[in-house]
Amino acid sequence: MNLVFSTDDLEPSKRYAAWQGAICDVYVHVDVNAEERSDYHGFIREARFGAVTMTDVLLSEQRISRRERHIAKLDKDCYYVEFVQQGRVNVLQAGQTLLSNPGVSAIFSASEAYDLECVGKVRSLYLEIPRAEFSARFSEGRLPVVTTMATSRGLGRIAAEFCATLAAEGAPLDETARTRLGGELMDVLALALDMGERDEFSEDASAAQARLRSVKAWIEAHLTDADLSLEKIAKSNGVSLRHLHYLFRLTDVSVSEWILDRRLQRCYDVLTRPELRSLSITEVAYQLGFSSSSHFSTVFRRKFGHSPSDLRRR
Repeated sequence: MNLVFSTDDLEPSKRYAAWQGAICDVYVHVDVNAEERSDYHGFIREARFGAVTMTDVLLSEQRISRRERHIAKLDKDCYYVEFVQQGRVNVLQAGQTLLSNPGVSAIFSASEAYDLECVGKVRSLYLEIPRAEFSARFSEGRLPVVTTMATSRGLGRIAAEFCATLAAEGAPLDETARTRLGGELMDVLALALDMGERDEFSEDASAAQARLRSVKAWIEAHLTDADLSLEKIAKSNGVSLRHLHYLFRLTDVSVSEWILDRRLQRCYDVLTRPELRSLSITEVAYQLGFSSSSHFSTVFRRKFGHSPSDLRRR
């Protein structure tokens, strides 16, 4: 993720004022009030996945407030989804108080007044999601605003793991892949929120589909690994090899077939981008996990009806 701001290289006495000037007055448009200002710590890192903006945030204990004067500076209508990894955050909005911690995520509107009470040092992942795109994913056509979602089990856990995977692995991906994964993330979040208390995490169709999306997101982030094996995929996603095959039975292809298809599609995208013409076809194949250029050419022609070199000449 790209670093937006950090207090690490500043003198302790100057950190709080620098945070206010660089972040609160410019980046997010909020007021902050920290009681311990002599040795403030904080950073913000950011990554974009299509319409979704993800930030990795470290905050010292403080209260954050957004009021109408801040909202007037916004040029977008969106929601925040918060996944706390350390500490606790109380979200106050619309007369409600949501208790957010490593086991409970909070969702609230960025376009309405709110207060955040950060208890202790807080590390969180925030998602900024456009209202229209997110609301369209709900079964009743509307989003439950100012609510919480359990992240220690079921679909909520899958959503939190999906988010953490993108934060850790998403930076090297190209824009096309990140946009696709942003859409998948919104799908999983909407499903988790829409299910609410009905989600008991039995492996019903909804939970299995959400887990499949999470596994696919992890694979997408590791397509460039030449040693990507089914055993590695299963272990890294906390499922058995048998369960991995079960999940992909929900699709029309096997795990291996899906990986091959995604690698070929990513190669096609790279080969058609003018700014990457300096890469040879062999380099593109190797970078996307193929160990043989002849095998790559064969399966590429089988899928697209022409060779990689024919595509480059068009």
